[in-house]
Amino acid sequence: MSVVLQRNKQVVRAFLEQVFNEHDVDGAIARYVGTHYRQHNPQVGDGVHGFATFFHGFFKQYPHSSLHIKRMIAEEDQVAVHLHWKSDKDVAGDAVMDFFRLENGRIVEHWDVIQAVPAVSANNNSMF
Repeated sequence: MSVVLQRNKQVVRAFLEQVFNEHDVDGAIARYVGTHYRQHNPQVGDGVHGFATFFHGFFKQYPHSSLHIKRMIAEEDQVAVHLHWKSDKDVAGDAVMDFFRLENGRIVEHWDVIQAVPAVSANNNSMF
């Protein structure tokens, strides 16, 4: 794997850990997000301000939320992350696929797909 792909994965991993496990939104933005940031999740405002506003409010409402990264794939300027997201420690949570685009080692664009972890599954395979 190239140095750039490894760096991009490290940036995304560190960003996710700092925002979603440490709840340090402003610190993660300052360290890992580019000056322009495009958000594709329809619940989150566009740009750095939209992201910060949404997650400051979210973490006030869900102070015990966290994520666990299961796998990461990097190609060209994009990183895909499969993760387990929980709004609280006692909930089943969601299976999430996040996609990030980076420029010069900084996150500049984000997409995600979120699916609730069901209480009952038609098979014995994990979502992770």
